[in-house]
Amino acid sequence: MEYLCNNINVIHTSRIHNLVHIFLSDFILFTRQLNIFLAAPNQNSFVSLKMSCSSTKIPDVETNIHWLTGNRIFINGGLKPASIKIENGKISEVKEGPLSDKFENVLDAGELVVMPGLVDTHVHVNEPGRSEWEGFWTATQAAAAGGITTLVDMPLNSIPSTTTVENLDIKMKAATGKCHIDVGFWGGVMPDNENSLRPMVEKGVIGFKCFLIHSGIDDFPSVNEEQVDRALAELKGTGKILAFHAEVDCGGDEKWATDDPSVYRTFLQTRPSEMEFQAAEMINRMCRKHKDVKCHIVHLSTASSLPLIAKLKADGLPLTVETCPHYLTLNAEEIQNNRTEFKCCPPIREADNQSKLWEGIKSGLIDMIVSDHSPCTADLKQPGEKNFQQAWGGISSVQFGLPLIWTNMKKNGLQLHDLCRLMAEHPAKLAGFEKIKAKIAVGFDADFVLWNPDEEFEITENIILHKNKLTPYKGKTYSGRVHSTILRGKVIYNNGKFATPNGKFLLTEMKL
Repeated sequence: MEYLCNNINVIHTSRIHNLVHIFLSDFILFTRQLNIFLAAPNQNSFVSLKMSCSSTKIPDVETNIHWLTGNRIFINGGLKPASIKIENGKISEVKEGPLSDKFENVLDAGELVVMPGLVDTHVHVNEPGRSEWEGFWTATQAAAAGGITTLVDMPLNSIPSTTTVENLDIKMKAATGKCHIDVGFWGGVMPDNENSLRPMVEKGVIGFKCFLIHSGIDDFPSVNEEQVDRALAELKGTGKILAFHAEVDCGGDEKWATDDPSVYRTFLQTRPSEMEFQAAEMINRMCRKHKDVKCHIVHLSTASSLPLIAKLKADGLPLTVETCPHYLTLNAEEIQNNRTEFKCCPPIREADNQSKLWEGIKSGLIDMIVSDHSPCTADLKQPGEKNFQQAWGGISSVQFGLPLIWTNMKKNGLQLHDLCRLMAEHPAKLAGFEKIKAKIAVGFDADFVLWNPDEEFEITENIILHKNKLTPYKGKTYSGRVHSTILRGKVIYNNGKFATPNGKFLLTEMKL
C-alpha cells in the first residue's frame, strides 16, 4: 500500500483557516495506511515517508504563481531553502530561506526538488507532413511531463524539411496554438542550399543540421565535405552553429548479404564505430579551416571519437558534443533478437563503450545530454518481420530523459549540479538561450521542474504521452518522478493534467 503525499501547496490567505482540519485528515489517513503496511510486511508494498504531506490541494494547471518557495531549490550550484518571486513570467527576486510574510498565489514545493526547466535541443516533432509519427501537441505535452520547458525542433522529418524561410514559415504555422512549452527551430543544410542559410539566420533559427550519411528519408539528402565547406563559409560571422550527424559510409552494410537481419549484432556490424570516427576526422578538418564557426556533433554513440574531440577542445576550437539517454542507459548486450524498438542510428553499442561515454561526460568532453526523440508509427518498426535493417531507426524518450539519466548518473558518481549543467544550462547555451533559460536567477524566465529524485516508477503504456507508444524503456523502473512543470510562472503540467498550450516560438532574429 503506497501513501503518496501531495508535495505542492498553493496557499491563499482565504484558505488558511482550513489548514488544521485538512492536516488532521491527511494524518489520520496516513496512520491507517501505515498500520495496514505494518500488518502485511511480506507484501511488495511501501509507504513513502520521504516527503512532507500537503495541507492543501495540488495547484490547478493554469495557475499563475507569484511566489515559489521550498526546502530544496537549486540555486548557486546546490539545494537550499529559498523563495522566488515571479513577475510577468520572469524571476524578479531570489532569496534564501522561507517566506516570512503572507502572500497570495504562493506555491510551496515542500521537499520536492525545484530545478530550472530542462532544455532539449534535439527533438524530431515531424509536423507538418508526418504528423501520424508525432506532432507539436503530443511532443510538447510529453516534454512538459518530463520537466522540459524548451525544445528545439530538428529540420527533418517534417514535410517539407526546414531548409528555406518559406518552409520554416510552413512549420511555424503548423505549430501555432499547439505548443505546451517554448519551441525553437533548427534549419537544415542540404546539397546546394547554402544561399538559403543566411535568410534563415535572419528569421531566427538557432543553427543548422546536416547529415554526412543518408538521413533515412530522401527529402533530406546528405552533404559531402565540399558542401560542408561551403555551408561553413556562408555561416561565418553569423554566430550560428552547424550540427553534424557524424557518420560516413565506410562499407558496413556488406554483412547484410549473409547475416540474419533479426539479430541485433548483425545490425550493429553495419554501423561500426569507424563510421563515426571517420566523420569526426572530417569535422576536425572543417573546424580547423573555419575556426570562427561553431560546430556541434549530435548523438555521439562511440567513445572512439573522444581522443580526437579532446584534441580539438584543447586547441580551443568551438566544438560541442552531445549524447543521448539511450547510449548511456542501454547496451548492445541486453538487446534481444527481433527487438527493433531498440534500433537507432548511430546504434546502441556495448557496455564497455558506454562506460567510456560516462567518462567523457565526467571529463567534460561531452557537453550535454539531449533526447534525439525520433518517433514513428509502429508499422515502421517492422513488428512482423523484425528486420533491423528495414526498421525505422529512432527512439522516443523526450518524456523520460530526466529519470533515465538521473537513475544512471547516481551509479556513475555524478550529482544534481551535473544534471542541471548537462540537461539545462549547456543545451540552453547551444541554442543561444543562455540569458533567458536554464537558471534560477533574476531576469531569467520563471521555468521550473518540480520532482522527487527518490520516487521510483515504472514506465507503462498508460503514462506515455508521445503519439506512438513504442519505446525500449517500457516495463523498466526508474527513480525521479516529475510532479509539476512551470513555464514563465504558469503551472502547465501537474501530475497528469495540462494547461492549455502556452508556449512561444523562440526566434533569435538578426539582421545580417
